[in-house]
Amino acid sequence: MKLQTKRLILRENDADSLYKYAQNPNIGPIAGWQPHTSIENSREIIKNVLSADETYAVVLKQTGEVIGSIGLVMSKSEINSTQMTESEGEIGFWVGEPFWGQGLILEAVCELLRHAFEDLQLTAVWCGYYNGNEKSKRVQEKCGFA
Repeated sequence: MKLQTKRLILRENDADSLYKYAQNPNIGPIAGWQPHTSIENSREIIKNVLSADETYAVVLKQTGEVIGSIGLVMSKSEINSTQMTESEGEIGFWVGEPFWGQGLILEAVCELLRHAFEDLQLTAVWCGYYNGNEKSKRVQEKCGFA
């Protein structure tokens, strides 16, 4: 499946593009994961995490470049750590540092929320952030999370 916004396409991930931004030590630790160490490491992450249903690469329409990732973890998933019902999901996201502060991940989150409620008919979507990750906190607040 592919989702689109004015500036973005949400689609499957590819390792070369993912590694370009996921190796940055300013990104992973504030999102709860280690920076990627190689393209092969990015391939493993795609295989084991980012190829799950409802997980997308965040792609700039203008250039076709992958700049981040976003996903919706459903209650039946093994990687979900909360006690959600079958009609709930948890959203997670990150974007490459050169794209911080441009509203791009906000745009992606809004589209995934639209998809969650309209297409998937979820009744609730959860989201959280690690202490100190003020950028994620602001995105979540702008999307209406409390």
